[in-house]
Amino acid sequence: MSLSLVQSRALLGLEAVQVTVEVHLANGLPSFTLVGLADVEVKEARERVRCAIQNSGLEFPNNKRITVNLAPADLPKDSGRLDLPIALGILAASGQIDAAALAGFEFAGELSLSGELRAVRGALAMALALRRSPTRPQLVLPPGNAEEAALVPDSRVIRARHLLDVVHHFAPGGQAKDAEGVPLEQDPEGWVRVVPAPLQARAHHADMADVKGQASAKRALEIAAAGGHSLLLVGPPGSGKSMLAQRFAGLLPDMSTDEALESAAIGSLCGRFQIQQWGQRPTCHPHHSASAVALVGGGSPPRPGEISLAHHGVLFLDEFPEFSRSALEALREPLETGTITIARAARRAEFPARFQLVAAMNPCPCGYLGSSTSTCRCTPDQVLRYQGKLSGPLMDRIDLHVEVPALPADELIQSPPGESSAAIRERSVQARERAIRRQGHPNQTLSGQAIDQSSALDPAAAKFLQTAATQLGWSARSTHRTLKIARTIADLAQSDATLLPHVAEAMQYRRVLRAGG
Repeated sequence: MSLSLVQSRALLGLEAVQVTVEVHLANGLPSFTLVGLADVEVKEARERVRCAIQNSGLEFPNNKRITVNLAPADLPKDSGRLDLPIALGILAASGQIDAAALAGFEFAGELSLSGELRAVRGALAMALALRRSPTRPQLVLPPGNAEEAALVPDSRVIRARHLLDVVHHFAPGGQAKDAEGVPLEQDPEGWVRVVPAPLQARAHHADMADVKGQASAKRALEIAAAGGHSLLLVGPPGSGKSMLAQRFAGLLPDMSTDEALESAAIGSLCGRFQIQQWGQRPTCHPHHSASAVALVGGGSPPRPGEISLAHHGVLFLDEFPEFSRSALEALREPLETGTITIARAARRAEFPARFQLVAAMNPCPCGYLGSSTSTCRCTPDQVLRYQGKLSGPLMDRIDLHVEVPALPADELIQSPPGESSAAIRERSVQARERAIRRQGHPNQTLSGQAIDQSSALDPAAAKFLQTAATQLGWSARSTHRTLKIARTIADLAQSDATLLPHVAEAMQYRRVLRAGG
């Protein structure tokens, strides 16, 4: 048979779109043509496939006119994931394997010149796409990718180490032969069905007990963990902001299977997912020199940024005002919507970005504004310029603004260890579960009428909040965010209604940065 069809997948954002690799062999001047909007990496597959087939002891049709079409033609294809499907298509078209037996399978993998299979990006996205497919084909992947794709429940994934392992399975009689008809050696472990791996136990995080003092900051972290709120820590150098932020992930609840799959799929898309991280909430900590594209995503084809890699996890931005203005302003929409849409002239991609922001900053350029241990050397204009790097709309979208003061030496040395992360986590998890039973999701995601329905605001508390918001000149967003924080505080107190003390405490966390000398 001179025509063969092999199924594979190409990545378009987080979506794995089906690609049909059509291979046709014809008489004529020997050539190897690859069409179908293939990127440079895909076009280079011609040489990799040729060498892999020959070095595996198989016959490459050098005397034929080879045409490979990657359909659909208007879908961009990149990376080396189509090497294996192209090689199998050539072998099927030349009669070395059974073309009809390839039905019901999808293939992906990069070929080395010796024929070994190498891992590619996005294996988890491919497995998730097959999960939604009505035909549920089996997926053949290289080592590393197969174990990753098998994390999807009810997946049908096979691991193959070498091109020959795949050829042996589809060759007539189950035994591949070379050009002279001599059977080629077969690896018994080369074609193995991978068993899905269960969610792992929680990762070990540094303990909150290591942080002495800072009771108000720890309380704010507990509220943020319970309600899914974003957080800004403001304080002088060495006051413990980074220590608090690095321990925040240990206060969050375990991931569900769907959350773990969503998070892992984004990491797989960027080649940053490791099987040891399965079921662990990601914590991303980009340097303040990161660009807006690195932070929110971009490029061509569009790739996810740090905010998407932190999906269902924590994004820690230290030295918050030192990030570029464009990078910080790009955070505004994702903080509100939980998604980021990257639009380019040729294509558009949407990535999830439901992360918890923990930001840390100094109150002024020298860092010691308001400190009791050191004197600030900054002028009021310098402080205003420094704090002005954070726009009002961005600050409005950060739920909790917390001051982290420097501790005196005697309190730092003589204080006993603080409360452990396990105890704080138990309370925050109970409060979050209480909110989910009531409304189906954490308090931070409340919007519109759901805020009024879920808050159950006491009349005295409502009057107090209304008066305070008017006097302080709060926006509607600030008022609603204060109300959601108060609802979380009420859940921590196991209260059905949001009372005046809950609103009063919530108002303490909407602090505005102050300028001074």
